[in-house]
Formats: sequence, structure tokens, C-alpha cells
Amino acid sequence: MHDSGACAAPGDIVVASCTTLGSTLVVHLTGEIDHYSSGPLRTLLASAADHGYTGLVLDTARVTFCDSALLAVLDWWPQRGRRLSLANSSRAVQHLLNAAAPTWQQTSPPTAAAMGNRLREARRPSHGSRSRR
Repeated sequence: MHDSGACAAPGDIVVASCTTLGSTLVVHLTGEIDHYSSGPLRTLLASAADHGYTGLVLDTARVTFCDSALLAVLDWWPQRGRRLSLANSSRAVQHLLNAAAPTWQQTSPPTAAAMGNRLREARRPSHGSRSRR
């Protein structure tokens, strides 16, 4: 079989692993995150929220492309008091966060202000996960 490099569908995002630590969901992502490919991730997170998970750690070290669809996920999860942490941001994710930060920091809704804080936190180097008991 010859692979032409063409892709029949928009980019694929893959949940490489998904584990839980108490009420926190830890998700390792690979691939591309765009409007079309983020659907399964949004569904996974909506289900997790419905089941009472309040924390989310997204490891995006292997994300090769992302657009505003990732920002939508990052903005949606912290609603209703849920916690978000980004670990091991890939170059693509870091580029998106850097590009989005000035715009979101200038907006007035509380979720946007909180996102500005989360973006600053996400830019800090990850020193591993801390476990709470």
C-alpha cells in the first residue's frame, strides 16, 4: 500500500492515555487539535465533568498543531470551579498560548481574566506533578 501523505479527514487528535488521580483526570494528547478533531476530547471532558471530576491535567507534549479549538476547551473546563493544569506544553501549544494571551488578558469577562492567569501559569516550566492527599 502506498501512502501519499494525503489525509481524508481533518487532523486527528489522539488521547494517548487517560488516568485518574482522585477527582483529577490526567489526559495525554497527541496529534492535531482543531475544530473537527476536538470533538472526542470535548465529549470526554463533558463526561468527566458529569461524573464529578473537578481537576484536569492536560499533557500536550506530543501535540503537533492546535488552534482556537484548544482554547475553547481550556476556557470551558474551569467553569463551575473546576481546576486546569497544562503539563509539558509542545511548541505548537506554547505558540498558541503566547499568541492568545494578550487578547484574553484585555477582555473583561471573569472567565477571560482567569484564562489570562491560567495562560501565565501554563507558560511556567513544568516540574512534574504534585500529589495532594
